[in-house]
Formats: sequence, structure tokens, C-alpha cells
Amino acid sequence: MSRGSIYAVGDIHGCYEKLRRLMEKVWKQFEPDYDTLIFLGDYIDRGPDSFSVVKYLTNLKKQFPGIIFLKGNHEEMFGQYLLGLERHAYMVNGGQHTLESYFRHNPGGEVQTIPPEHLHFYSSLSLYYESEDYIFVHAGLKDRIPLEKQKSEDLLWIRKRFIRSDFDYGKKVVFGHTPFSEPLVQPNKIGIDTGAVYGNRLTCVKLPETEFIQS
Repeated sequence: MSRGSIYAVGDIHGCYEKLRRLMEKVWKQFEPDYDTLIFLGDYIDRGPDSFSVVKYLTNLKKQFPGIIFLKGNHEEMFGQYLLGLERHAYMVNGGQHTLESYFRHNPGGEVQTIPPEHLHFYSSLSLYYESEDYIFVHAGLKDRIPLEKQKSEDLLWIRKRFIRSDFDYGKKVVFGHTPFSEPLVQPNKIGIDTGAVYGNRLTCVKLPETEFIQS
């Protein structure tokens, strides 16, 4: 249970420079002994440097073991790709950019060569995180279903049905996945995917203040 503020970061999608600039602002406020830092998934694909994003995040985890990393649908697709499944679906959803990023950082090696540290990162991602006042998830929730009984497919992929819902989930839901030009703030939810990979800013929300920090 968090004693201080909670900082939640939206979809990065390989935008390493925006991540770095955003975190420079976050560190000016973040108190590691009291605050909680959460990343909502979609670290990879579509953007230019997924390798550097994951390297940065794995190094952060070493420095601050309490950081929470959630799984996004793109990490799910990448995992399927590495198992030899749904490869076309992954490639048409921006996976080629991730493979090229790993290839650039591994000259002379195989495109599919992923460092063990990165593989561990992908395999250790959580589907959701619950604090005293908030539920953090990549995509959203289905109405009238307890959190522990939500299907992973919905936690990772749901969009309009959740966005349009005014259902009281018991706690405010903080999510990414669906991009908005500005953060979405509703009585039951806060959406912080602001389309960094599409030329917009990368967003972090500080709670309970609902203060937005952007790259």
C-alpha cells in the first residue's frame, strides 16, 4: 500500500528519447522511499528504439526493485511471436520496428536474439496492479466482473466497451492502450496513452493529485 504518491506512465512504444525526457521531470519529484512508480505496458513496437526502452526499464528495476511493470498487448504479441505464433499479426502491428531495433544493437547476430535480461523482463510483467484507491491496467476492465476474474484478453485489449462505460469499478481505473490527444479524465477512469509514438507527448500521471507530467 502506497504511503506517498503514485506515478503511472503510459504507452511508450519504443520512444526512448521521450521516455528519457519524461523521467528527467519525474525524478525531480519522485521520492523512492515513499512513492510508487508504475508502467502500464506497450513498451515496444511502432517506435524507433524498443531495445533502449527495455534496457532503460530493466536498469531502473535494478535501482528501484519496487517498480511495477504491467503487460501490454504488444508485449503479449511479442511473446507469441517468439514462440513462433501469430507472427504476421505481430509484424503488421509494428513488430518489425522492434526486431530492427534489436538487430541494430546486436550487429552480426540474429534479428531474433533477445538478451536474457530482456526475456526475463517480458516474462515477469503483471496484468494489473491494485492500490488502496486505484486499479492500474493496460487496456481496461469489463463491467460487473471482479478484478481477479477479468480475462487477460480484456485487460490487454478492451477499448470502446470500457471507454464508454460509466460503471463504478469500486476504484478509479488508470489505463493506457487507447490513445487520446490529451489525458482522459472521467469519474471512473483516467486514460494516459497520449499517442507518444504518433508524434504526441508521453504522459505520466501523479496520484492522488491527478497531476500530469509530459515529455
